[in-house]
Parts: sequence; structure tokens; C-alpha cells
Amino acid sequence: MNKMNKEFYMKRALKLAKKGLGRTSPNPIVGAVIVKDGLIIGEGYHKRAGLPHAEIEAIRAAGEKTKGADLYVTLEPCNHYGRTPPCTEAILKAGIKRVFVGMRDPNPRVRGGGVEYLRSKGVEVETGILEKECQRLNEVFIKYITTGLPFVSLKLAATLDGKIALANGEAKWITNEKSRRFVHRLRDIYDAILVGIGTVLKDNPSLTTRLPGKKGKDPVRIILDTHLRIPLEAKLLHLHSKAPTLIVAGPNASDKKKIEALKNLGAEVVVVNLENGQISLTELLKILGKRQITSLLVEGGAKVAASFLGQRLVDKAYFFYAPKVFGGKHISMISDLSITSMEEVISFKELTIKRFSNDILVIGYPIYSMKEADLNSN
Repeated sequence: MNKMNKEFYMKRALKLAKKGLGRTSPNPIVGAVIVKDGLIIGEGYHKRAGLPHAEIEAIRAAGEKTKGADLYVTLEPCNHYGRTPPCTEAILKAGIKRVFVGMRDPNPRVRGGGVEYLRSKGVEVETGILEKECQRLNEVFIKYITTGLPFVSLKLAATLDGKIALANGEAKWITNEKSRRFVHRLRDIYDAILVGIGTVLKDNPSLTTRLPGKKGKDPVRIILDTHLRIPLEAKLLHLHSKAPTLIVAGPNASDKKKIEALKNLGAEVVVVNLENGQISLTELLKILGKRQITSLLVEGGAKVAASFLGQRLVDKAYFFYAPKVFGGKHISMISDLSITSMEEVISFKELTIKRFSNDILVIGYPIYSMKEADLNSN
């Protein structure tokens, strides 16, 4: 079989996998296609953690035609018992002759197990089909399963001169409705969303997912609130939402009555140690990882953005730019990063540009070392 045919079917598997975005955490998103005599006879994707894996869905869809067929799957089939039985056994039982794998399972505890087991049973296995595309699709899972920490994305919306609000704090609305709808799609696929208390006090946001037809799931809401200043009347404390709200406070926030009041409103107060007078973000990320929060969308404000970037905790960034100009005295999108030389400048790679009418979205992955930035510029 030539390379183009293999990539054609893997692209179909990738397209299927995307249907599971935001629904499979803490599992990866996976798509599978079964081909026989040049025709797709079955396909499937992992719909939700605890439900059948993509390979099982595809095998069931193909029915009794699977003997001697080829399987294309974006991620190495599992060879261990979790919430569901191993996919390798189902592949063998179905009589699949060849398996084409996009990427190996990055889980250090199981990596290679599925591929080697299938080969030991006489199944022909080829790996690395559209590997980079498969890895990018599962960037969240790769980060989480190899580090125990959530994948962190930063989202900011600014004017062309990099301002996120007027000097008086007014910020609604910088970007247009299409851009804001895309942000709600992001909220739908991330496990959690985070803002600082400054954003809550200024904007009183809901931090929910609002998509047409009331579709989408709400992310876990996380508020950085060192001194527990959140008003009990805050909108996000009075929502009809299944997603929990976490108020992250410092160890000196000892107002027991307010903590109890927040609990009565359904919020959870999480105490995290301070680092240079601020919530320790590294400790917080470890706590979130232990709660199986695999992805985090940081929506600001400027100080929070600077803290995450300055501590090299951002894995991906979404910068929205509206065709407006505020001028110099207004609030910049990122506070001081204490950069004193060009060698400390944060660069971005693998840029993607999208347009939402007149708004522009720049998506990129931060580069925190000058050496890596130089390599990416060549």
C-alpha cells in the first residue's frame, strides 16, 4: 500500500477523533477506521471516558467483515485493563490482519505494549503514520500523562496596540461576536477555566460555556483569590451549572464565616501556599493534575497572564486582536515580565492565523529559550 493511501485513511481517523474533543478526559481522543479491499467498512471514535475505545466502535460498526482487514488508529491500541478491556484482544478476535498506528501511547507505563503484543501474535503493525498530526491532536493527553500536570493554554483578547481594557477597567466588548463564540468553543473542550480575582471584581463573569442551542459543557471554574475578596453576590456563585467552582486562596485567608458561606453556595475553597506573595501556580497545577484536570484555559487578566508566562507554565496561547486602538495609558494585555534583555524575550512557534470577520486570532506555542527560538527561525 502506498504512502498516500495510508495517510488518506489516517486523516479520516483524525477527523473522527476530533469529535471526542473535550469529552474523553482524562483519556486521549482517538479515531479508528477499518478498511477492506479499498473500502471503509467500519469507523469509530472514543466518545467519553468509560465508553468503548475507538477500535471497539469501529469493529462493531464493521460487523462480521473484519477478518483480513486493515485497521487505522490514531493512537497505539491499549493492551491493559482499565475501565474497559484491552483493545488488542478485540483486534485479534476480529481477525484484523494489519494495523497502522499514528502515534505510540506516550503513557510511560504502557508505551509500546500494544504494538509489541500484536506483533507477537502475527499481526503486521506499522507506526508513525501522520505522527506529528496525531501528536498535536493529543497534546493535552501527552502533557498530562507524562508530567501529571494539566496542559495550560492562555487566552487574551486585545486591541491592535495590545490593550485589554480602558484605564477605568471597561473591557466589554473588544472583540466581535464571532470571536467570542470561538472562545466558548474553547471553554467547551477544556476541563477548567481560570481567572484572577481582579477579573471577577471588574467584570463579574459567569465563566460558563454558551453555545447556540445551549450545547456544550461548562469547565471547572477556578478563581485565584489570595485574600478571599470574592463577593458572595458574584454571578459565578449563583449559576445553574454542573461544573464546580474552586476559589484558590492563600494560607492567610482565615475568614471562617466567609469560607462557610462560600461552601453553602456550592463553591470549594482550596488553600495553596504563596510564592513571592502570590498563589504558587506550580503547586496549584499539581493539585489540579491530581484531580484529573488535564487541561486549563487561562483567561486573564494581565497580571495572571504575566505570572503564567513569566513562570514558563503556558503551553499554548490564543491571542485575539480587534481592529481598534486605545493608546498608551490603558491596560496592557500582559503585565510586567521583568524582561531586561532580548535573550529573555518569549517567542512563539507553529503559528496559526484565523480570522473572525475583522478580528484576527494568532495561535502559537511559546518558546522560552533563545536557543530554541533561533532554531525555529531557520
